Amino acid sequence: MYPYRQLFDFTREVFTKMGCPLEDATLATQVLLEADLRGVDSHGVARLSGYVRLWEAGRINTKPNMTIVHETPSTATVDGDSGLGLVIAPRAMEIALEKADRVGSGWVSVRNSNHFGIAGYHAMQALQRDMIGMAMTNASPLVAPTHSTQRMLGTNPIAVAVPALHQPPFVADLATTTAANGKLEILQRKQKKTPSGWVQTATGLGSTNPFEVQAGGALLPLGSTKNRGSHKGYALGSIVDIFSGVLSGANYGPWVPPFVSFLAPPADPVGKGIGHFFGAMRIDAFRPAEEFKQHMDNWIETFRNAQVKRGEKAVLIPGDPERHMTATRLKKGIPLLPPVEKDLEEVGKKFGVKL
Repeated sequence: MYPYRQLFDFTREVFTKMGCPLEDATLATQVLLEADLRGVDSHGVARLSGYVRLWEAGRINTKPNMTIVHETPSTATVDGDSGLGLVIAPRAMEIALEKADRVGSGWVSVRNSNHFGIAGYHAMQALQRDMIGMAMTNASPLVAPTHSTQRMLGTNPIAVAVPALHQPPFVADLATTTAANGKLEILQRKQKKTPSGWVQTATGLGSTNPFEVQAGGALLPLGSTKNRGSHKGYALGSIVDIFSGVLSGANYGPWVPPFVSFLAPPADPVGKGIGHFFGAMRIDAFRPAEEFKQHMDNWIETFRNAQVKRGEKAVLIPGDPERHMTATRLKKGIPLLPPVEKDLEEVGKKFGVKL
C-alpha cells in the first residue's frame, strides 16, 4: 500500500524528468492517479512506464503547442501536437466548458493526441461548473467487430457526469467492450484466467487466456456475442471512433496508433495521432439548474430504493463504487501489485527518482 501523496510526488517528478513543464507534470499526475483513487488500476500509475516508453520512442511531445485549428462559437477542433493525452484532454475539455459558459453548450474534438487516462476525469471537470460533461476517445485496435476476427476498434470508452443537488453526482465511465484491455493486464499479473466472453482467438473461438490478444486474438465488444448483444457494443464503439477520429482528423479504426512502444504506428495513417471528443452542457440552457438538480436527487434516490434481488445488498448509482473506493484509498493508501511495483522502481532508477 502506498500513500496517495507518495505516488503523486514520484509520478510528477518522473513526468518532470521527461521534460514536462511543472504545470503539465502536475496535471498529468492528477489525471493518472485519479484512476488509482477510483479503483481503475488498469489506467493509473501502472501505465506510467508505458508513457515513458512512448516518450523514449519519440511519440510523445512533452512541450506541445496545442492549437485550435477550427472553431465556431460552440465547437472547436484541437491539434494536440503529439502531447500527453493526460494534459491535452483536460485542456480541451476546458475549451468545451468555456464555450458552454458563453453559448449554452461546447463541443470539442481533438486530434494528434495520445492515451488520455480515464474518460471519467475529463467528464467530471464539468461538475465544478454545474454542467453536464461528456468525454470519449478512440484507442489502439484490439477489438473485433461482431462477426469478424480482425481487430478494428479500440476499447473506446464513454463517460458522462451529471451534477445533483444533495446527492453525489451521477458518473458513468465505461468501455464499449465487455472488458477493458487493462483488466486483461491485471489478470496477467495475477496469473488468472479471464471470464468467458472477454476475448476470442485469432480464428474467432472463445477463450479464457488473458494473453490471447498478444497471440493474435481480439477483445470482444460489449455483449460478447451476437445473441448477447455484441452488435450494440460494436455500434457504441464505432460511434466513439467516428466522433473522436473521423470528426477531428485523427486516426480511426485500424489506423489508431498502439499504446505499446514496441509496435510502430501504421505506415499509412489516415489522420494525426489518437482522437478524443468532449462535450459540456450548461443545465440552465435547458431548465433552471436548481430545479434540474432537485429532480436528479429524486432520480438517484428512486433508483437507490429499487427493490433488491436476493443475495444483493443494494442498487448502485453509476459513480458509487468509485466514490467509495476514493474515500478508502485516500485513507488507507493505493495497493500496487508486485509487478507494478517492480516496474515503477525501474522507472525510478532510470530517472534517479525514489519510489
